[in-house]
Amino acid sequence: MSTPTTVGRAFEAALYAETDAALDTGASLLAADPAADAELTRRGEEFVAAAWRRGWQPADVVRYVRRELDETHVRLVAALIRGEAGRRPAPHPRWAAQLAEVAEAAGPDGSPLPRTDRFSRATAVLELYRLLLGLPALEPLDPPRRAAVSSSDSRTLARIRALLAKAEATGYPEEAEALSAKAQELMARHSIDEAVLAAGGGTVRAGGADAPGACRIGVDPPYETAKAVLLDAVAAANRCRAVWHEEFGFSTVVGFEADLEVVELLHTSLLVQATAAMTAAEAAQRAGGRKRTKTFRQSFLAAYAHRMGDRLAATAREQTAEAAGEGGRERDLLPVLAARDVAVTEHLERLFPKTVTTRLRGVSDEAGWHQGTAAADRARVERHRPLR
Repeated sequence: MSTPTTVGRAFEAALYAETDAALDTGASLLAADPAADAELTRRGEEFVAAAWRRGWQPADVVRYVRRELDETHVRLVAALIRGEAGRRPAPHPRWAAQLAEVAEAAGPDGSPLPRTDRFSRATAVLELYRLLLGLPALEPLDPPRRAAVSSSDSRTLARIRALLAKAEATGYPEEAEALSAKAQELMARHSIDEAVLAAGGGTVRAGGADAPGACRIGVDPPYETAKAVLLDAVAAANRCRAVWHEEFGFSTVVGFEADLEVVELLHTSLLVQATAAMTAAEAAQRAGGRKRTKTFRQSFLAAYAHRMGDRLAATAREQTAEAAGEGGRERDLLPVLAARDVAVTEHLERLFPKTVTTRLRGVSDEAGWHQGTAAADRARVERHRPLR
C-alpha cells in the first residue's frame, strides 16, 4: 500500500473542506516540503486540463478567477494554463489567441508570483485549486467553420479596427460619430459580402464549410446588466445572438466567424466610448452642484445600450437594403441572409434549449437616462455616404 504524498495529504486536508483551519493545515504541509513543488504544479495543470473537458476555455478560467479571487491567483492560473498548453497544439485560432493573452498575465519572466514566503504561496495555490475543482460544466463551444480568410478580409478588419481606435481616442463627439458610423457600415457590408461568398449560390447548412459557432465575451463589473444589454444589441445588429451568464461574467455569442469578429470589436469600442461619455456627464453634473450615484451610472449605460441598439439595427437594415438593390441582387442576397439567420438560431437553440429574459433593474435616474441617450446619439452609427 502506497504512502500518500505531501501534496495528497495537503489536498485531503484543504480542498474538500471550506474552513480556514483546513486551508492552513494544507498550506503548512506544502510549505514544509519544497520537494513537493513539482508535483503541486503538475496537479494544478491537471485541474486546468479538467476545466477544458468541462467546456471552459483559457480566457473563461482567467476571467472567473479574477472575478472570484485576486490578481495573485490570476497570475498563478495563467502560469498553469501556459504550462498545460505546452503539451499540445491549440485546438483552434481563438484558443491560440486566448493563450497569447494568458501568457501576458503570467508575467514576462515566467514567475507567477512576486517573492513571498512559502506558506503564503501555498495558501494562494490551494485557494486557486479549490476554485478550479469546483468549476461547473459549461456548454462546449464549437468554433465557427469558415473558408480561408482572404487578404481583402484582413484589410477590411484592419480598417475597422483603425476607425474604432480613432473614435475612442478623439475628444470631439462629431468626429467619433463619423468614425463609428463608417466602421459600422464597413462591418455590415463585410458581413453581407462574407455571406454571399460563403453561400456560393447554394444554401447555408449547419454542417457546411462555413457554419455558425460561438465564442464567449467578458461582461465585467460594475453595471454588468447594462453592459450585457449593449452586447446583445451589438450582436443582434450583426446577425448574431447573445446569451448572458451572469454568474460567470460572460455572454456566449452565437454567429458566423466574420460576424463574431466585428461584434467583439464594436462592443469593446462602444464600451470605451460609453465610459468616457459617462465620466464627462458626471463631471458636468458635479460642476452644477448635483451629486451623482450608482443609479445615475446604471441609468446612463442602460439608456446608451437601448439607443445604440436602435441605431445599429437601423444601419444594418440600410446596408442590407442597399446591397440587395445593387444590380438586382435582391433575389440572391435575401435568401442567403435568411438562411444564415436560421442557422444561427438553430445553433443557439442546440446550445441553450432553455433561456430566460432578465429585467434591467436600477434604471430610475432621469438625468442619467437622458444623458446616456444623448451620448448614444452622439456616437450613433447611422449611414453617412455610401462606401465603395
